Formats: sequence, C-alpha cells, structure tokens
Amino acid sequence: MLSKVRAAMTGLVGSKSTKQSIKPDVCQQDKEPPKTEIPSPRVPCRPGFLSLTPEELQASGDHTSRIILSPKNPGELHWGTGYAEVVNAGKSLHNEDQACCEYITVEMRDGKSNDCLKEFPESGQSIIQKQESLDQVDHDIGFSYWGLFDGHAGCGCAMFAAKLLHFHVCDQLRDLVSILRQPVATPAPLCLVHVTTENAAGTPKEKKTQPPLDTELRFHLEKQVFPESLVIGALENAFREMDKQIETERTTHKIDGGCCALVAVHLMGKIYVANAGDSRAIIIRQGKPIPMSQEFTPETERQRVQFLGFLKPELLGNEFTCLEFPRRIQQKELKKRMLYRDHTMTGWAYKTIVEDDMKFPLIYGEGKKARVMATIGVTRGLGDHDLKVYNSNIYIKPFLSCAPGVRVYDLSEYEHDANDVMVMGTDGLWDVIKDEEVADIVQRVFASHDNDDQSNRYSLVAKELVLRTRGVLKENSWRLASGSQASVDDISVFVIPLAEGHRSL
Repeated sequence: MLSKVRAAMTGLVGSKSTKQSIKPDVCQQDKEPPKTEIPSPRVPCRPGFLSLTPEELQASGDHTSRIILSPKNPGELHWGTGYAEVVNAGKSLHNEDQACCEYITVEMRDGKSNDCLKEFPESGQSIIQKQESLDQVDHDIGFSYWGLFDGHAGCGCAMFAAKLLHFHVCDQLRDLVSILRQPVATPAPLCLVHVTTENAAGTPKEKKTQPPLDTELRFHLEKQVFPESLVIGALENAFREMDKQIETERTTHKIDGGCCALVAVHLMGKIYVANAGDSRAIIIRQGKPIPMSQEFTPETERQRVQFLGFLKPELLGNEFTCLEFPRRIQQKELKKRMLYRDHTMTGWAYKTIVEDDMKFPLIYGEGKKARVMATIGVTRGLGDHDLKVYNSNIYIKPFLSCAPGVRVYDLSEYEHDANDVMVMGTDGLWDVIKDEEVADIVQRVFASHDNDDQSNRYSLVAKELVLRTRGVLKENSWRLASGSQASVDDISVFVIPLAEGHRSL
C-alpha cells in the first residue's frame, strides 16, 4: 500500500507543485489528478516559484559568483512570504537545497475515517473512488505550508520530498477534518466508529458516530487528547510515510542521498513547525527571537544514538563502540582508567580501558565536525537508506531518525504587526549567524524600507540575510563583513509575515 502513495497523493489535493497560488484549488473527484513530475536529480533544479529561464538557471549554479535568487514578483508567494537562496561555494556540484510554498485544501476521506486501503489501491487501479456529494464549506479545511529541504550526498531526496511531503501531510489530516472543525476545547474521540444507515433513496450510507455512552463512562479516567496533539501526530506520521516512500521508490526514481526537512504549517490559527535535521526556524516578535525548532546533530542526540547501539550491538558491525571518550583510545592506554560516558550519562566518569574500547566511537568529533560512524553530521532527516560506513557493509540509517521535533505557536495569543516574522533557514544560514543577529538584520531592513510595498519588504529581508551570510569573495575565500569565514554551504531562507496569519483567524 505504501509503495503506491506517490500516485495516490497527487489526486488528494488541488495544489500544483510548479506554481504557488494564493487561492486553494479544491480537489474534485471528476478532476484529472495533477501530475507530479520529479526531475532527474543529476540536473540542476530550482523551486518553480523562482520562474527561472534556462539561462538564469545556468547562472545560478556558478559557484564563483554565487548569485542570490529571489522570486521575480515579490508578494507572489502565500502571505507575501519572502524567499532567497544562493548556491554553495563548490561544496557540491549543484545546489542541494529545495523549497516549497503551498496552500492546500483538505477534504474528508470520502466521508470515512480509516478507509486507507481504498485510498491507496494496488498499482494499475484507479485512485478515484465514487464519493458522496459533500458541501465544500462544511467538509474541508485548508492549511498554508512552507518547506525547506537541505540535501546531502546528492539533491534527489530533497527534490522528491519538496514535491511530495505536503501531500502526505494532507493525507494524514484527512481523518481529522471533522474533529478540527469542532470547538478548540473539545477532546478528540477515543476511536472513530462507523454505522450504516439508509438515505432517502434507500441506499446504504455510512455515518460517523461517537462511541456509545456506556463506553465513555466505563473509561472515564482515560487521558484526553486535544486537536493540537492530533495535528502534531499527523506531521510525525507524514514524515514517516515520506521516508517509507523514498525507501520504496529510491531505485525507480533515482533518489540519491538524503535530506534534512524543515516544515511550517499554519492550520486553524496555529503554526506547527516540524524539523528533522539541522535547519532551524525562529519567530521574531517585537524584535526578539523565539526559537521554533531544535537542531538534531550527533552532539544533541548522542544519548539516543548510543542507546540504540547499546540495545542492538549488531548494528555496530564489530567496528564501533557505543561509549564516548574525549579522544581515541591508544593501545598503550589499555588497563588505565580514563574518562568516558555512556547513553545513561550527561556527565563524565572514569573506567578501566579494555580491548573493546579500542573500537572507533559511534559518535566522534565535536560541534559541526561531530559525525555518526565517522560519516554523517545529522541524526534526523529523510532518505539515506543506502548510506554505509566508508569501505564497509555497515548501514548508518538505523541511527538516523525520520521523526521530526514539532513545536507549536498560537497566533491568537499575541498581537502581531508587519514587523513580526518567522525566519526559516537551512544550516548554511545558521552556521555563521546567531538568532539575535538575524533579528537585528530584520529590524534594520524594515526600518530602512518602512514606506515600501509590504510584500517587497519580506523579500528584501530574505535577500539581506542570504547576502550577509554568503559574504563577499576576497582572495579566493568568502568572508563576512567582520573578516571571518562566511558560509560556503547552500543557503535558503523563508521570511513569513505573521500579521498575515493573524488576519486570517
């Protein structure tokens, strides 16, 4: 079933991946499902909303000039979102970042709750099922979506996820439409039950009901789950389903490498930020930065990765140890007492070194140089199903989780003005700049362009952030204004005006 998701997903929503429209395109059962073409990962491909000509596309890949790209018509993206990007300084052949900005309309799953088998039929069967006539106003919801995908070891995985992850999010939300339309304080039902009735024509008709009263009384002590938690779960499941699809179709569609994924969803007055990797998002409200994600790196997830190695030592291939030492142990240090820590420890202690401790550490290095199995510098993301330790048959994927961390921001709790934004960026931005510096740049650009067209201001901020972190080329080295090393990585940035979301409440 999961391997058929790609074909089915394109028929679930009316969103187009090559043009980001302001108005939702409501899905209809008699409508031809949109085709989602995945370009070859071996040719440069940039987000469709940049509308690049072939010549501009070619120029965008020049690692020596590093031209900053931004949408040609500021305000074209949903909410008037600003966007800018730049290619790396030769770190990889192409820009491995990808981006997506969409507005998605979600309909109930054919009036049913859990009929996934009919939604994802076997290959060769039609994905369009006969559906009852539904009132679009009463039976659908919509969400705004922004996604940044930082590819590594190729751009194939990032391109694939940028084209399809929002379809998975949509599919996960289809079971929740009726629940999300209820008052905010209403707990979610424990289970979704169907009963069969007859309509006016005498035809059997399925209808959702609440669990019987005696069931509710019997389990009156059960934990209550509210809609916000359901949306978080939907995002977590969408990431997992996307990762499964990449695993299933990686050969067919030549999906190389993996990618970090940072996604923001505005739904029913709240912004949900889901992050798997080392990209980050912050909200700047009244000039102050508010973190909306965390980085998942070998250092921040040391204990989780070590614990998995402890539980399943066979994954270490008899080449690695799940213990951590301040440095590699040398042969002459056998039987000496040295500093170490394991998955249960945040502090350090001493242990007597044995032969098994001579193996390479599962996590080695410090800061941005830390690596899992001396190979990869992130611990969460999509893809990487074929990634192995160099010159071995040891797979690294078991230690790399596709589960995102999700944080929620309730727009209704605050008053937002035109200077309040959310900044989403790949690690090429955050590697050389702090949250406070980003907030300062945002406020200074706004102050300089206070009378400009509002939508253009956000594009100007995005371009300024990319410019500041890209730096300038001096003597074959990219440098910041301070003279320190600038970012040599791909950089992609969204600047999202929160006042637009507040007005939509």
